[in-house]
Amino acid sequence: MSERIIPLIDERLASLPARLPAVPIAATGHLTDRLQRPLSDLRISVTDRCNFRCSYCMPKEVFDKDYAFLPQGALLSFEEITRLARQFVAHGVRKIRLTGGEPLLRKNIEILIAQLAALRTPGGQPLDLTLTTNGSILAQKAQALKDAGLQRVTVSLDGLDDAVFRQMNDVDFPVTKVLAGIEAAQRAGLTNIKVNMVVKRGTNAHEILPMARHFKGTGVVLRFIEYMDVGATNGWRMDEVLPSAQVIELLKTELPLVQLSPSASGETAERWGYAGASGQHDAVLGEVGVISSVTQAFCKDCNRARLSTEGKLYLCLFATQGHDLRTLLRTQASDEELASAIGHIWQGRVDRYSELRASLPPDSTVGAGAKRVEMSYIGG
Repeated sequence: MSERIIPLIDERLASLPARLPAVPIAATGHLTDRLQRPLSDLRISVTDRCNFRCSYCMPKEVFDKDYAFLPQGALLSFEEITRLARQFVAHGVRKIRLTGGEPLLRKNIEILIAQLAALRTPGGQPLDLTLTTNGSILAQKAQALKDAGLQRVTVSLDGLDDAVFRQMNDVDFPVTKVLAGIEAAQRAGLTNIKVNMVVKRGTNAHEILPMARHFKGTGVVLRFIEYMDVGATNGWRMDEVLPSAQVIELLKTELPLVQLSPSASGETAERWGYAGASGQHDAVLGEVGVISSVTQAFCKDCNRARLSTEGKLYLCLFATQGHDLRTLLRTQASDEELASAIGHIWQGRVDRYSELRASLPPDSTVGAGAKRVEMSYIGG
């Protein structure tokens, strides 16, 4: 096996200025890019910090005690985040996901959730407001999050075996506390709870069936995610990717499954329902999903924009540069100017990294030499 090399680099990339177009772009509730993909999903990173050091996201070799995280003054305030979110909603965003780093480390995150929960679409509908967390402090925060207006939550959990889980989070954190957080979220009334498991061949693939057994029939949707080549600090190798097709075949050896239709346009997960005695999907037993981010690109339906914690707009999880919206915010740009700048950026979007990667020979790379943004910086 080849030696793993993890480059010691700063994952925060130089940004492009967010320019005001010569002809203003008004928000009409429907904004498309150059490939006719609508903007309807916004991921907002609220912190670049995390209390885990998962090797596929924030390896200790890079994010050590001397790593310089962003200073507080560089972060967007809750009011700035909400103001920007309002312009995205005016352009057609219907779903907002808060991410990190670990978003629950952002002090008083409930205040931001309450502000975002008060936003309405042009038609007067509330947003689909959710949050992704490692679950480490979810047990303490679940009720407050629900009370503030959070509707649902996604928990990252890469195995049930305590030794495996401690190895993967690399800070010796016990799995029991994450499971307690999931239970607390259910008690608090958060609905449609999902658990995401990044599957890494040779590390936690043997946890696939135990995870499925544990969450079957609990109301929690388990999703298996292919180990991705996000950023440059995780030492990604293709031979550590377990294709989703093999995950489904493994599950079928013990758990009868039937394929389900997508629940929404642009959904990244392929859905599979547990079958009952009749051979049909039994809703009581629930479902699982697979996200084939490496072996089956879904760029053609990608409707997601990503806002970093200090106000850079990224158009792809694998982007090499972001667009600086914070400068506009802090130089007294009007709401109309902010909306126009966002519209201009999205209308120029052509990103389709995964499709291009899939079309190349196995040893080729897309954008070789370019530094891609890290998942820990803009969220998954």
